[in-house]
Amino acid sequence: MTQLEVGDLAPDFTLPDSTGADVTLSDYRGQRVVVYFYPAAMTPGCTTEACDFRDSLSALQAAGVSVLGISPDKPEKLAQFAEQEALNFPLLSDADKSVMTEWGAFGEKKNYGKVVQGVIRSTVVLDAEGRVEIAQYNVRANGHVARLRKQLGLDD
Repeated sequence: MTQLEVGDLAPDFTLPDSTGADVTLSDYRGQRVVVYFYPAAMTPGCTTEACDFRDSLSALQAAGVSVLGISPDKPEKLAQFAEQEALNFPLLSDADKSVMTEWGAFGEKKNYGKVVQGVIRSTVVLDAEGRVEIAQYNVRANGHVARLRKQLGLDD
């Protein structure tokens, strides 16, 4: 499993969102994008992280940063998650985990001391040309968005 590093050109993708419409990463060229990968909608850590992005979205957008959340959940579950938590950014379905694998966000990880295959909670920030500015793997859901905002110079 290869993880993305600062300076890499991020692999393009097209994935369905919570409405079933296709979203293509290269359509975001010209702006910075936060692409974050999470294991499962409607689980405690993933809900915390998604709500933190929701609550920070206006500050991120004011700085010209878009947010895309990606999980292996089907679009129907993502729609339920988005509605339940009033999420205001696209949630994308990577059901076969091909994008997660290509971006280094799926593979071996430790879960309660055991090595398992799964989604690695990760966040990648891309510049306007689609190059990696920040690549963080194995992040903790709690406080992650606040730390990311600080790294992006968006402190409150």
